[in-house]
Amino acid sequence: MATRRITVSEVLGLEPGRVLFDVRTPAEYEKGHIPGALNLPLFSNEERAVVGTTYKQVDPYKAFLQGLEFVGPKMRHFVEEARKKAPSGKVAVHCWRGGQRSSSMGWLLGLAGMDVEVMIGGYKAYRNHLLEQFASCTPPLIIVGGPTGSGKTGIIHALAKLGEQVIDLEGIAHHKGSAFGALGEEPQPSVEQFENNLYESFRRLDHNRRIWLENESRPIGRVYIPDPLWKQMVKAPLLSVEMPLELRVKHLVEMYAGYPLDELRDSFERIRRRLGGQHCNAAIDALEAGDYAQAAKIALGYYDKAYNHHTLSKRISSNIFTIPVENEDAEKTARRLIMFAEENDLWLPITN
Repeated sequence: MATRRITVSEVLGLEPGRVLFDVRTPAEYEKGHIPGALNLPLFSNEERAVVGTTYKQVDPYKAFLQGLEFVGPKMRHFVEEARKKAPSGKVAVHCWRGGQRSSSMGWLLGLAGMDVEVMIGGYKAYRNHLLEQFASCTPPLIIVGGPTGSGKTGIIHALAKLGEQVIDLEGIAHHKGSAFGALGEEPQPSVEQFENNLYESFRRLDHNRRIWLENESRPIGRVYIPDPLWKQMVKAPLLSVEMPLELRVKHLVEMYAGYPLDELRDSFERIRRRLGGQHCNAAIDALEAGDYAQAAKIALGYYDKAYNHHTLSKRISSNIFTIPVENEDAEKTARRLIMFAEENDLWLPITN
C-alpha cells in the first residue's frame, strides 16, 4: 500500500485510531518526543552511533550497507510490533528530519499492507512549529499569584472544575516550583519534553477565551517556561491572592508534614545560603522537634521576600490586582477571581 506525506499540522490532528510511531533511537525519543507518539526505533542507540560514525569517517555507501545489516534481521519485528500497537492498520511515522529512517519504515509497513502516512520534516519540523506557535499566539492570559502557601494550585484546579481554561504548569513540570517542589512528585521530564507537553495543553485551548496560569518563575525545578510564553505571562494581569499568614502556614503544614524528615531537611539545606545559616538551623531544629508550623514560618520569611522582589517588582504595577482572601475554600476564591476578571475586562488579548 502506498504511503502519503503529511505535515506537522496534520500529524497534530491525526484521525482517531491512527497511531504515530517515532522511529528515532530510544535516546532521541527520551530527550523529547511528540506527546502520544510511540517509539519504534529503526536503530538502537549503539547502532545509530556506528552508522553515523561510518557515514562521517568512512563512506556514506558503507554506512548504508551497515544500516541494512542492522535493520534486516529486525524487519519482521517492526511489522509485528506495529500491528500489535496499531491493530487498525493505520499508522503515521516520523524520524528526525523526515529522511531515510521514516521513509524506510514507512515503506516496510506499507509493504505489509498497513495504511501509512509519513511526516514531512520529522521531529525537527515539529519543534520549529511548536516554538513558532508559542511566539505567534497571544491568547488572553490571567495569572494567579500570591505568596507561598496561598493555595494557588488548588485555585487553578478549582477554576478548571468551574469550566475555565487553565494550564497547570506545576502539574506538567512535576514540580511545585520551590526548594520543596520535588517532594511527592514524579521525576521531571527533560526541558524539551516539558515544552512538548506544555504545547500539547496550550494548543488544545481556545485562544479567543481567557486562559489561567499559576504564577511561576521561569525555571520550575530543572525545566523552563519557553521564553515567548514567559514574556506573555509577565505582561498579563496578575491577580495576587493575599491570605492571612496563619492560613498559609496551616496550608504548608498540611502539604508537607507527611514527607520524611530527611527530605524536608534536605529541602531547607538547598536554601541555606539564601535563608541564612541561623534561620536554616532554627528551621531544622523545629522540624526535628515536630514543630512544622514554626519551620514553615521561617521558610515563609525567605519566600515572601522573594515573591515581593522577583515577582511584584518585575511587573507593571497597574497590572497587579490584590485579592484579599480570608478562608481556604479554593472554589470560593476561584469564583471570586472569575467575577473580578469579568468586572474588570481582564480577558482581552495581549498586545505587543
